[in-house]
Amino acid sequence: MSAPTPARPRSGPTAATAARAPAIHAQELTKRFADVTAVDALSMSVGRGQIYGFLGRNGAGKTTTIRMLVGLVRPTRGRVSIFGTDVAKHRRRVAHDVGVLVETATSYGNLTVFENLELQRRLTRSPREALDRVVALLDLEELVHRRADRLSLGNKQRLGLARAMLARPALLVLDEPVNGLDPVGIVEIRHLLRRLADDEGVTVFLSSHNLGEVAQLVDRIGIIHRGRLVDEIDMSATAAAVHLELVVPDAAAARTVLTSTLPLDGVRDLAADRLEVACGRVAPSAVIRTLVQAGVEVGAACPRDSDLEAHFLRLTGGEP
Repeated sequence: MSAPTPARPRSGPTAATAARAPAIHAQELTKRFADVTAVDALSMSVGRGQIYGFLGRNGAGKTTTIRMLVGLVRPTRGRVSIFGTDVAKHRRRVAHDVGVLVETATSYGNLTVFENLELQRRLTRSPREALDRVVALLDLEELVHRRADRLSLGNKQRLGLARAMLARPALLVLDEPVNGLDPVGIVEIRHLLRRLADDEGVTVFLSSHNLGEVAQLVDRIGIIHRGRLVDEIDMSATAAAVHLELVVPDAAAARTVLTSTLPLDGVRDLAADRLEVACGRVAPSAVIRTLVQAGVEVGAACPRDSDLEAHFLRLTGGEP
């Protein structure tokens, strides 16, 4: 399986510049609707191959920001580039490199799962193998002949993710990607996104209002409140405060894998199928990735991180 190309080839002196450019670079992004400022002078940079969690309460401006990042909404002020290409000036060129899932996944309800994906495949001029790949990755084999309007909310979300991933984009921009999924589905999507970033170099930008969903997966967190980016957190630098509670088939076996592989602050069994991990300087995503690579199934992973949670609540107007 070959890694996707981060950006389309360009000729001339801009090619070298584009090769060094971050996946996403936003400068002073602002969006006003009449007298309401939905996003206010937001600047950020997302490195290639990162999983970036965009965190905020409902109504904080996450979806409006995402729509500006991918060119679905024109900013009132500011600019954004994807892999060095200005989105406002070259939206069609940028579209080749970006897979997008914004809010609730949409599809053609009168078409089957296969027909929806085949239409997307033809629009993106992707090979037939790409369709088979996303069907397998998103566990849609048993649903390919079912009409999209008869899918559960979680399976509609899987179909939306499959459409976003079909052309093997170098950047995935996902708005609440696990919305409607059951706990097992959430874990599967987390593992899938981590593999895409680690094995194929795909950059993932995902939004959520749930700290627990993203803290164990992402490399970096940006917190938005009332349209402003109020903080960015490097998860590897803050991992010392993070404790993970993991549900696994065999806690003792999982503990052996972790203690023999990672420099953790501590691992203790909570039950035969449950353990607590003090991450130390190890990112929570690395803990989960190590277990998965060792063949240990992670049924659930819940951050027990009162410091990070309290920080988020303080910044977004919750209880300190």
